[in-house]
Amino acid sequence: MDGGELLELRDNGSAVQSAGRAQQLLLFCVMMTTTFEEAELCFPQLNSSCRKIMRPHSVSMLIYITLSSISVITVVLNLLVIISISHFNLLLCYFSRKLHTPTNLLLLSLALSDFFVGLLMVFQIILIDGCWFLGDLMCAVYFVLDYAVTAVSIGTMVLISIDRYVAICYPLLYPIKITQYRVKICVSVFWMVCFFCNGLYLKVNVEQPGRYSTCIGECVAVIESFLGLLDVLLSLFVSVTIIVILHMRIFAVVVSQARAMRSNIRDAKRQGSVRITVKKSEVKAARALGVVVVVFLICVCPYFCVTLSGDDAVVSASSAAFVMCLFYINSCLNPLIYAFFYPWFRNCIRVIVTLQILKCYCNLSVVKLGGGLRQIWLIWLKCSTPEKFILIILFQNVERRALWGPFSGPK
Repeated sequence: MDGGELLELRDNGSAVQSAGRAQQLLLFCVMMTTTFEEAELCFPQLNSSCRKIMRPHSVSMLIYITLSSISVITVVLNLLVIISISHFNLLLCYFSRKLHTPTNLLLLSLALSDFFVGLLMVFQIILIDGCWFLGDLMCAVYFVLDYAVTAVSIGTMVLISIDRYVAICYPLLYPIKITQYRVKICVSVFWMVCFFCNGLYLKVNVEQPGRYSTCIGECVAVIESFLGLLDVLLSLFVSVTIIVILHMRIFAVVVSQARAMRSNIRDAKRQGSVRITVKKSEVKAARALGVVVVVFLICVCPYFCVTLSGDDAVVSASSAAFVMCLFYINSCLNPLIYAFFYPWFRNCIRVIVTLQILKCYCNLSVVKLGGGLRQIWLIWLKCSTPEKFILIILFQNVERRALWGPFSGPK
């Protein structure tokens, strides 16, 4: 059996319940509901080989195309986030702090973990036919990596929620409490803890590869029920609870601030004061926060509901495949939710897509205008064409903006 949540009879007839990630249970459901008629062996030359699952060609193509598309899109989108934050951060680290913030360090960690989630989907696609051709050791390593990066992805969303909560609810304390150094330490420790804990969960599988396999070509991971239950509780209940509570608090603060601003405007109009215009950023922020919570719950909750249902649940092949794809889509949507909403990121994407990033090198001509809050840096990135430059205008105030475009450079 290839199910991370199924009861396995191992060693002296004792039952050990594996409680790994839900895609193993879902994959098992997909395979078990598929006909075994005319099934082929994974290794025809071996009698102890596992059987390859035979399904209609149209169904196989649909599964492969869907998972492959999700994998490619997830890798590409998160790679764009990684390049945008890391490359431009190094290029303009001295002059621009827009990409060099604690929040963007968390976004970089999230993009990196989701990038590996999309990359590891290739091995999940291999398992769709029920055959593993890479050996027992690689199977154990795959499970450790898959479990770890998934935990990092979910945990980083919790860290982002905490970061936004402090920034919005306690703006005066944010620069003191949330620093780049502390975020770097926190992210590094969190990655190490995730890999250590998941390696500990799967210690037996790594030390004795193939111990729980019933036939050659099977890839299965088994952990003790207590550790599996603890993993599910931390990954689902604790994470979801923290994210929902913090975002509800943020939403309440944003709404109260918007109402207070509207009230001040009405009072100012009654007194004949100068007309005040209110920005729509508060409303947009509240809507974005709602999107974050709803998308996360829709993508992750069905995944863990199947996990908690155990081996007694009856899941159809179509439902299992849908839930499995839904969970992976969360890693695909994360860059859209957390990064694509930012104007600076869209500007960076424009530079990457138009290949201007390949033409520019670190030859900066800097012009400083004004001072204080009205200070402006004009940074000229010299390109391969001498008469063309990319002008970046950085306003050193509370609401910074970066404008990208080809301009004639200084003579």
